Amino acid sequence: MTNDADALFLVEARQLVESLEQGLLDLKSRPDDRALIDGVFRDLHTLKGTGAMFGQVELAQFLHDFESAFEAVREGRIPATPALINLGLKARDHVTTLLDGGPSGPGADLLADLQDLVTGAGDAAGVEAPDWSLTFHLAPDCLVLGARPQGLLDDLRSVGASGIEPVLGRLPDLRAMQADRLYIGWRMTLPSTLDEAAIRDVFLFNEEGLEFDLHRDGSAEPQPEEDPPAAMAAQPKGRERAMMRVPAERLDEMMDRVGELVIAEARLAEIAARLGDPNLVAVAEEIKRLATGMRETTMSIRMTPIGSITGRFRRLVHDLNDTLGKEIALEIAGEETELDKTVIEMLADPLMHLIRNAADHGLEPAADRRALGKPEAGTIRLSARYSGAEVVITLADDGRGLDTARIRARAEARGLVAADAELDEAAIRALILAPGFSTAEAVTELSGRGVGMDVVKRTVEQLRGSIDIDSEPGHGTQIHMRLPLTLAIIDGLLVEIAGERYTIPLAAVEHIIELPDEHATAGNRTRFLDIRDQLVPFLRMRDLLDSPGDPGPYQKVVVVTAGELRVGLTVDRIIGSSQTVIKQLSPLHASLKTFSGATVLGDGSVALILDVPQLVAFGQGRDSMEAA
Repeated sequence: MTNDADALFLVEARQLVESLEQGLLDLKSRPDDRALIDGVFRDLHTLKGTGAMFGQVELAQFLHDFESAFEAVREGRIPATPALINLGLKARDHVTTLLDGGPSGPGADLLADLQDLVTGAGDAAGVEAPDWSLTFHLAPDCLVLGARPQGLLDDLRSVGASGIEPVLGRLPDLRAMQADRLYIGWRMTLPSTLDEAAIRDVFLFNEEGLEFDLHRDGSAEPQPEEDPPAAMAAQPKGRERAMMRVPAERLDEMMDRVGELVIAEARLAEIAARLGDPNLVAVAEEIKRLATGMRETTMSIRMTPIGSITGRFRRLVHDLNDTLGKEIALEIAGEETELDKTVIEMLADPLMHLIRNAADHGLEPAADRRALGKPEAGTIRLSARYSGAEVVITLADDGRGLDTARIRARAEARGLVAADAELDEAAIRALILAPGFSTAEAVTELSGRGVGMDVVKRTVEQLRGSIDIDSEPGHGTQIHMRLPLTLAIIDGLLVEIAGERYTIPLAAVEHIIELPDEHATAGNRTRFLDIRDQLVPFLRMRDLLDSPGDPGPYQKVVVVTAGELRVGLTVDRIIGSSQTVIKQLSPLHASLKTFSGATVLGDGSVALILDVPQLVAFGQGRDSMEAA
């Protein structure tokens, strides 16, 4: 295989593996669902077939027996028991190992377990499979291509075909008949001992244009197989929406190019406005329109539904049921909510840890839940929703909640907080995000080493997001993460503070007002504005940034939202809105949490991008210190 073909096979195979896993997990709760059984069988069959096509012999051989087992389930000869489904999940894991180049040895043990399970289930069911009924038509032009129907019929007889008879319903009028066209099909019976794969193998070199109907006598005809993936079909069929796969790095490179285009467009607009040439201004406006369209299209390509990673969470909860001996239900809402693919990729591991934490620490054992009047099965709920240009992801459980007294005691014992420190409930809950913090009494494979929650916090901060924790003792815990839709290009509000220009993410801006005269001087310590009959705190940006000089007249207040808070930021001048290409700060400046990056303006100068949640937190902390 070429490198491209190998990469293409791995992409398609991993998608089939994910689909297989989801089918098995769904089948555990709906073991009699015929559509699910058919779906699992199709995934196994397609994965086996494409593996053989691309030279993955060990993979194809391993999947052959598992396909036969689920064929027996599909035909009603054995039930889809939890034991069979668990074995199927282990087989899925082994397939992943084989795709990663791992050893094939463990597969033999799985196949032995499968054989014992299927034999025992078949004996218990006491069902004897009926014979196969086969009807097929070869492609009408197969004779021109060298097919030999007589030889094919001989091969079918050699595997036990009987009662062979022609199907003549497609014979045309004698005057319309062409000598090199095949109009006849055949119908026959095959022994029940044959598996479907062995029958299909007879048609290995006659698949092009083949019409194939195989089912057990007396059973409903199975639904037709799905078309093979477009990338792997010999001659792809027409589709309503053509799909194409491209490597992720090409999307990243495309996004970088679009970012540079946006910067160049801003510079062109600046030059056109300065020169005042009508023709140049018209061209600059057209390029701006095209650059905006390119930006929106590229960003839409990069957007990925959060449902693309929730499958692994369902598998995790399935395994945790056995590991912890608890009955856990996972509920997911908002799977269609989309985020930038980079954000999605970085979120997967933190969410896995939060789910493990909720299952291990949050949910009580069944006996304790019964005593508390709760359902024996604990519930973990993952939800995602849009909030402006952000997405709010919430991980909640209905467990015991956080014990703030215990959290504080453990934090003091580990030196994470002073014994005389004054902390409110929210601050105490936030201690579980500190590095090295753990309330576990013993180290297990799931928890106890004091790592994990700090990684969650660090990842969310890297994504320019924020994390909040709510909890009610006895009623569970909710962890809310607010994240930007994209990390590449945003709409920004350009402002001036003490002669320097800064960008505020436009999604965080609620409205802009004039700073009242009574608040214009720093000597006035009142830090609240009456805006639409609500008191809104405001921060003097000159003070926060330690800017020199005195502010001029007519200061503006940009009212922004940070989580559930509304805060005003005083600025000297509003310059306007613009597309903002986010450039990461150097490692030397990475500790400046109040800035999420920088952007290049139309005149080539650089403006820092304000991180609103971090800025508000910094301002509140500074006010508290001054008040003390």
